[in-house]
Amino acid sequence: MLVRPAKCLRGEVSLPGDKSISHRAAIMAALANGETRIENFATSADCASTLKCLQDLGVDIRCEGNTVWICGVGKSGFRKPSGDLDCGNSGTTMRLMSGVLAGQKFDSVLIGDESLSRRPMKRVIEPLTEMGAAIESVEGHAPLTIHGRHPLQAISYELPIASAQIKSCVLLAGLNADGETSVIESVPTRDHTERMLRWLGVEVVEADEYRHKRRISVNGNAEMTAGDLLIPADISAATFFMVAATCLYQSNVRMPNVGINPTRSAVIDVLKQKLGASVSIGEQREENNEPTGNISVRGRLKTQRSNEIRGKVVANLIDELPALAVLGTQLEFGLEVRDAGELRVKESDRIAAVVENLRRVGADVEEFKDGFHVSKSNLKGAKVDSFGDHRIAMAFAIAGLLAVEGETEIIGAECVDVSFPGFFETLQNVVVYE
Repeated sequence: MLVRPAKCLRGEVSLPGDKSISHRAAIMAALANGETRIENFATSADCASTLKCLQDLGVDIRCEGNTVWICGVGKSGFRKPSGDLDCGNSGTTMRLMSGVLAGQKFDSVLIGDESLSRRPMKRVIEPLTEMGAAIESVEGHAPLTIHGRHPLQAISYELPIASAQIKSCVLLAGLNADGETSVIESVPTRDHTERMLRWLGVEVVEADEYRHKRRISVNGNAEMTAGDLLIPADISAATFFMVAATCLYQSNVRMPNVGINPTRSAVIDVLKQKLGASVSIGEQREENNEPTGNISVRGRLKTQRSNEIRGKVVANLIDELPALAVLGTQLEFGLEVRDAGELRVKESDRIAAVVENLRRVGADVEEFKDGFHVSKSNLKGAKVDSFGDHRIAMAFAIAGLLAVEGETEIIGAECVDVSFPGFFETLQNVVVYE
């Protein structure tokens, strides 16, 4: 894919349904009793992997465009699959389905592509083993052979790292456990699972613990009842357009019905409060317990003397950091990101990928074990590598728009289909050239 420098972005952006919420909607609809209609379901390859795994477990699923109907089988109604369950490139599919399958009465095998097979799965194996499931892996990596146990043993589990995927895995396993299962987190992570469980009729108890920790609990006797769902637009996808519009000063874009869940909207706070971007949210409302709103962005960047992202906020910015790294090249005092070591074990080593590609497009950047420092730089067109990572490809499409000269060629750009099919067409619809 070739991207050339742009003057600004103008118009309305139609974004896909939120990927994180879509995964959870499909899995919990399958666990519920009755039929659930899901509107604006993400059309990404990752979410298609979740649907395929559920179908292979005997769940009846019908799709028309981005509307999906799922006939739930209940918590224990899955059928033993005839073969391996292929999670593709989706870590969310593998980790959340591990929690579901751990509490079934049959064995199953979860596999993934080359990238997913390198990602750490010990983080879900450990709590599920503690709950009584037996899981075989390749040194903590996929494929995972899960020997289900029903019922599982209820546990209280403190997250060793801030991860909504681990939290969700344990809570979903807890639905098939004998008693109350709790997850304790010291850093708040995205809470889509808790919100959706409540929407489908499960009591989720939350309580403050010592040292600012939070306990989230579900009971194994809970049952879910089908309820229609409307998926908000994906704020992580919106980030690329927010960054581009902020940096190109004559921009004016609007993105309707975007999810603004407080555990996901840290990127808006950083853009507005820390970097002086002109971002506003209108028509705020709730859809099936998820807050949404219309995001408008005008071109403006009012930099501060110290631009640093570190600490607890990083957990709620992890998917947006590649785009923010590109924005850092436009800040008078640059941008430093620390405490982001989790980027090393995403679809690619995102720290290494960001640093290498920024250097290719002429940026001055320093790499750290847990992040990077980007200095203000004039970008120029160059050949960059997606490393098979959708967020890297989209981030450097934005870098190509911000270049002062030359075209940017993105190798492996087709990987954007993992989260945002049609990304380049959507971007082209709002780009204004000289």
